[in-house]
Order: sequence, then C-alpha cells, then structure tokens
Amino acid sequence: MLPAAEFEALIADALDDPPPFQEAMSNVVVLSAEWPSARDQQAARLGRGSMLLGLYSGIPLTERTQGYNLVPPDTITLYQGPLERVARQRLRQGESYTERLQAEVRHTVIHEIAHHFGISDERLVELGAY
Repeated sequence: MLPAAEFEALIADALDDPPPFQEAMSNVVVLSAEWPSARDQQAARLGRGSMLLGLYSGIPLTERTQGYNLVPPDTITLYQGPLERVARQRLRQGESYTERLQAEVRHTVIHEIAHHFGISDERLVELGAY
C-alpha cells in the first residue's frame, strides 16, 4: 500500500484537473480512508461482490434550497485499498502501476464530484462515463 501522503497527492492532482470543478464546488471536503466501513458500504447500497472506491455524502447542489446554511460540509471519500486493488487488476500492457492508480483515482474523483453536482449513477451511464 502506498504511503497515505502519496495517495493523497494523487487525489490532489485529480482535483486540480480540470480546475473548473473545484471553482464550482461548494461546501464539500475531499477525504481519504484505507477501506470503507460497513456503514459506508451500506450507504452506497452496492451489490454483493462490488467494491466501493469512493463515496459522496451530503446534499447535492441541485437539491440545496435557500434554507441551506450552517450545514456541515458534504464529504467525498476515496478508499485507498480498493482503488489500489482495482489498479492492479486493470493494469495494461506497458502502463506503470502508478499511472493506472492515478487514472483510477481521477475517474473516481470525477465520479464523486458528479454526485455533488446532482448527477446520478444512471445518468453517468447514459453519458458514457462507464
């Protein structure tokens, strides 16, 4: 497993690319954890055998009303263990492990940011994000 600081640097790089995402995000913090808890797994409503790579928790921008104030920040959590496992499984010929992990982290960051903007998994599929 990568040192936590290196994994967090991959997350920071993903957040910087492309910059307009960060500018439009509101009251959200991005965190990392080694593995999802049982509560996280349950909140994600994943089927058996599915691996949770990231989780958005909060009120999407599209659902916020004028009464939205003094609210704790939404959270986006990226899970290092599952992301590293997926990176090893999806490693392509001629690609370094670090490159693959960086790509998986970036994809997951964008996916969770999409939820912050109110885009559902179903809509992401329709848009060809998978």
